[in-house]
Amino acid sequence: YDKEAGEAASLYTSAFPHSSITGGATLHDTPSGDAPMVSFEVWGTPFMSISAGPLFKFNPSISFMVNFDPSQEKDAQTLLDEAWNKLVEGGQILMPLDAYPFSPHFGWIQDKYGLTWQLMLTNPAGEWRPPVIPSLLFVGDVCGKAEEAADFYISLFPDSKRGTISRWPQGTAPEQEGSIMFTDFMLAGKWFAAMDSAHQRDFAFNEAVSFMVNCATQAEIDYYWDKLSAVPEAEQCGWLKDKYGVSWQIVPAALGEMMSSGTPEQIDRVTQAFLPMKKFDIAKLQAAYAG
Repeated sequence: YDKEAGEAASLYTSAFPHSSITGGATLHDTPSGDAPMVSFEVWGTPFMSISAGPLFKFNPSISFMVNFDPSQEKDAQTLLDEAWNKLVEGGQILMPLDAYPFSPHFGWIQDKYGLTWQLMLTNPAGEWRPPVIPSLLFVGDVCGKAEEAADFYISLFPDSKRGTISRWPQGTAPEQEGSIMFTDFMLAGKWFAAMDSAHQRDFAFNEAVSFMVNCATQAEIDYYWDKLSAVPEAEQCGWLKDKYGVSWQIVPAALGEMMSSGTPEQIDRVTQAFLPMKKFDIAKLQAAYAG
């Protein structure tokens, strides 16, 4: 976010059930100045927002699919409509709330901060999926690579597998026959979704949304960094960009504890230690925390 990380977290935790703000901190003296961070959960899924200036803008290449399952929530459609009404204020409708072949009640919206959401009433007889699933839209130069990317990610993470997969059929031009109309897959126990779209788009994956990988050891950090990083000039403060343009944060799990429980002086020392880093060095962060 530019400056609205806290506002956005408040909107999302009010829009969706079983959601709450869980913490916050401010990084001082970053390239964007003081950068407030807010940790929150949307229906049990952890998020972190940061006010880090206007350089990167959200776009529909990464959205969050929210499943409202009548078998899990008796008022699922009412909850969906309530969330839609909160997110639509000041936002932009990408697909109107309506019946579609894949859902009797679905809508795709870009909220007033630019983040996109797919709200779906799911089939209670279908295979269970969690309420919130990040969804990757492969367009432009990476259109047609959704299946390859999913297989690549599955090969890297433990506790990973392919879920459903459906392909664009013949006669759906400009979509490429056989490319991915929809697939979902599990990475380290978390579900993701992906699709290809050959329609002309004015957006692509960027750093505005990234996926955080919490690592217990330096060896884990080294492993994911070596496997995922494909754009050296994008490496900064634990951030990297993979060969498809998707951004990841490879971070020590201990960093969250340092930032949430440290004194202001400890937090500032750790912040100043990691700002010059590309790949995180756990030993140097621990030394900075200890003073």
